[in-house]
Amino acid sequence: MNTIEKIRQENLKSDVPEMGIGDTVEVGFRIKEGGKERIQNFAGVIIAKAGTGNAQTITLRRVKAGMGVERVVPVHSPLVASFKVTRKGLVRRAKLYYLRDQVGKAAKVKSVEA
Repeated sequence: MNTIEKIRQENLKSDVPEMGIGDTVEVGFRIKEGGKERIQNFAGVIIAKAGTGNAQTITLRRVKAGMGVERVVPVHSPLVASFKVTRKGLVRRAKLYYLRDQVGKAAKVKSVEA
């Protein structure tokens, strides 16, 4: 293993839960304001996953005040404080870009019954 691979392995987070496409996830971001630091949560449905290793990203989508908001989250970033899977989704696609055109109840993802 070369030195670049060693550095990449050291920067991987160990506390990332199993997340799949269609899951509803709450991500806590570290935000610095002045000298203080706080955690701001962003909850949404995972519509895409990309990359591997420490370059892995997920795309979250939520509807806020009638407008769709998407955010690409680097999974192993030091600015991401926490992940919490709130709902498991049942989907048959790898990318859920079709949700961008759906409104209301049609934009919901079915959940897995436990």
